[in-house]
Amino acid sequence: MRAMTGSPAEVFELGSEDDPQVREMLVELALDELTRAMSVMEKVVKETDASGVSNDPGIGRVSLVGAGMRSNPGVAAKMFETLAREDVNIEMISTSSIRVSCVVQERDVERAVRALHDAFELGEETA
Repeated sequence: MRAMTGSPAEVFELGSEDDPQVREMLVELALDELTRAMSVMEKVVKETDASGVSNDPGIGRVSLVGAGMRSNPGVAAKMFETLAREDVNIEMISTSSIRVSCVVQERDVERAVRALHDAFELGEETA
């Protein structure tokens, strides 16, 4: 899959150009927008001869965010190790220079957040 930038309209237009590089797209939205979004995406599938569209309302996202991420190597590895130790399966990973996000099953979100808070000593008062 190649990285794509630009407006959502431009991303969807790629499918109409029979671009063989476009294999998959992820759209993240609020659950209350799912019905409307699926209706739109089903139209896009028909118009572009895409192979299909699916959704998974049973997922959630946990993220570590901070400007110090750049100067502290190993943050992502520690996050992944912490989630593995808690038997939290990572469905997808997204990163930037100041953020690491993991998509996990919704049932695991609270356990993942607690484990990450403990591992990174977040929310504790310092003297």
